[in-house]
Amino acid sequence: MMLLTGELRAALSANAERHRRAVAAGGPHPDPAPVVKFFNPLGAATWLATELDADGDTLFGLADLGFGCPELGSFSLCEIAALRLPFGLRIERDLHFSSALPLSVWADTARRAGSILMAEAMLWRSEPAPDPELPTDPDGDKAG
Repeated sequence: MMLLTGELRAALSANAERHRRAVAAGGPHPDPAPVVKFFNPLGAATWLATELDADGDTLFGLADLGFGCPELGSFSLCEIAALRLPFGLRIERDLHFSSALPLSVWADTARRAGSILMAEAMLWRSEPAPDPELPTDPDGDKAG
């Protein structure tokens, strides 16, 4: 499996550029939502990435190696891709991951919960589910 598609690379790079511009302007640092989630299919290691540096390898985000202390920082896409797991498995990208929550919320929740996986369960429970009973307007949008 390709860990990053062109679309994901573009989104991660755009976040990195926004961050670089904010720092250069002395403004507040952006707090984007994670763009991609990588995980170990045989263990607890999980990474949420928000940015990709111009080198095409250095990602920034939340890393959790399964020791109970998720950390914000940089990590290498090449190193993640090079990991070889038992049974011929490798680190995978969660094809169904999406989040509108900023990385700071993920980091705070993961630190309190002790892992990204526990944070994910907590955050999913706290997000309101769409109400199928809400009427739709003529454009097909939910009213509310």
